[in-house]
Amino acid sequence: MRYNDHGNFFSLPNEIFLLGLSPGKLAVYSYLRRCEDRGTHQCWHSGMSENTVRKYTLRLEERGPLSIEPTEVVTATRKKRNGNLRYTLWPVQEWITAHYDRQMEEPEIAAVRQRVAAIQG
Repeated sequence: MRYNDHGNFFSLPNEIFLLGLSPGKLAVYSYLRRCEDRGTHQCWHSGMSENTVRKYTLRLEERGPLSIEPTEVVTATRKKRNGNLRYTLWPVQEWITAHYDRQMEEPEIAAVRQRVAAIQG
């Protein structure tokens, strides 16, 4: 794990609570936030179960606070292998704006579905 010493604390944006995350997703996001390189906003997990991290990060990626990128490593024999997943934690304002945009679209999509159902029914 790449850990940058930020003192005895790390910040957690209040807006994360607007997403209605389960305790598991919130724990994983908090852990990744603690490990985050503040310059690049990237981090790698370490010390948590791979299955736990994968389960919750995929759901977090759907919600917007982070993205996941596979990495590659080159072995001593020059073969490419899968590396660790790299997580990028997006700035709060970017993902909260996207969250609100999605919320605004949901009623519009529901209304279109109702009109189509009425026409077909």
